[in-house]
Amino acid sequence: MTTLKVRVPGTTANLGSGFDCVGMALAFHDELELDLLDDPRVLDIEVEGEGSGNVAADDSHLVVASMLTGLEAWGGQRPGMRLRCLNRIPHSRGLGSSASAIVAGLAFAWGISHPETVLDLPELTRLASVLEGHPDNAGAAVWGGAILGWFEGDSVRLVQLDVPSSITARVWVPQFEVGTAGARSVLPDTVSRVDAVDQAIAAATLPTALQRRHDLLLAATSDRLHQSYRAALMPPSFDLMTVLRAEGVAAAISGAGPTVIAVGTREQLSRSDEIGAEGFERHDLPLGSGVELTRL
Repeated sequence: MTTLKVRVPGTTANLGSGFDCVGMALAFHDELELDLLDDPRVLDIEVEGEGSGNVAADDSHLVVASMLTGLEAWGGQRPGMRLRCLNRIPHSRGLGSSASAIVAGLAFAWGISHPETVLDLPELTRLASVLEGHPDNAGAAVWGGAILGWFEGDSVRLVQLDVPSSITARVWVPQFEVGTAGARSVLPDTVSRVDAVDQAIAAATLPTALQRRHDLLLAATSDRLHQSYRAALMPPSFDLMTVLRAEGVAAAISGAGPTVIAVGTREQLSRSDEIGAEGFERHDLPLGSGVELTRL
């Protein structure tokens, strides 16, 4: 019996101004093991941690569904499967649990269809981005660290940002959930020229702020495109973000929310030490490493 093991990070997207193009891996890592069995009719799924008792236990399980798509794309045959998931990434909180599940499933598919080769990260990024719909989330889960990613026709373009280890993240995770589809449905089709220009300035500044001009992080994470329109879906999160930013902390809504994230040096993040956040669980997280596939 062959066993494959995958470790994949959670992610945050947008960081305020980088809407749909800037992503960052965080050190919430899911760990999954897949035993490959002879009988392709066998599918046994065990989930511990996030999603236990709630996620599907059949072919619609997102890891399994993504794996089957990858096997079809890469010429692999479906084996019997015993999948064990240790989930640490919070679900439906804007921390990339769906992207990470897709990347994990595709990593398994690559391990099955290409048993003698290492993961092809560009190909994994391409297919994961197509399935997930957002290269910022998928790219960060594949490569780790912080990335700038976007679609160019049928291709995915990706730039990995050289963010120093002095930059870390602090997240406030609430108990309530917000679905990505609902968060997208409230966004306007058009914005004013003033808002578009302000967003362009902040987004253009964001990579530089993350990599070397950390004093610009507050300005670079400002947003005019999405966060205020979603405020009614997550009032506690929007209020917390507003308080943090008023204290000079570079805070944003993580992905589609409702988690709040702040990035900066330890000194910059210390400005939030005494800010109360009832109903939120706070975590200090370094940037996460990319997906890993091991054959046991």
